[in-house]
Amino acid sequence: GKSTEGWTTVGGKPGNWLVRDGELVTKGKGDGWISTDKTFDDFVLRLEYLVRPGGNSGVFIRSPRSGDPAYTGMEIQVLDDDDDQYRELEPFQYTGSIYGVVAAQRGHTRKPGEWNQMEITAQGPKVVVKLNGAVIVNANLARHADASQQHPGILRTEGYLGLQSHSDEVRFRNIEIKELD
Repeated sequence: GKSTEGWTTVGGKPGNWLVRDGELVTKGKGDGWISTDKTFDDFVLRLEYLVRPGGNSGVFIRSPRSGDPAYTGMEIQVLDDDDDQYRELEPFQYTGSIYGVVAAQRGHTRKPGEWNQMEITAQGPKVVVKLNGAVIVNANLARHADASQQHPGILRTEGYLGLQSHSDEVRFRNIEIKELD
């Protein structure tokens, strides 16, 4: 894309998101996120992302614009999994995981500074996450209803899609959203 048209910044510092060379870039200056202007229920979201060493971000799905979207919606984690500061994380906090709920299969991320391809399919209670061609999450959220006390967003069937600005510059490109019937 050439602009942030179709996206709305939620929280965080003004000017935290910009378009540079066809990439949607967060400067990582404080928490916040950028949300689609439209809500989605069942969809396939494809994108590429690049994190720097130690990078941390996420892709929000079916999120409202209020509260912490990792909990009021769902966050698909984006992280430099191999950075020392993340060595002690829980399994459901690594790249591709439905944050705090479903752990992703590890070992499919590329090195920091290299582009990763992510595909997220949400259809009813099923969420499938592919990373660089490998299925790393294949979840039926109906089986995780016990997690809904801490993560009520897993019960949501529609909401905004978004990209997280955490503490580091992260770049996104080739973002495609296909609505499913």
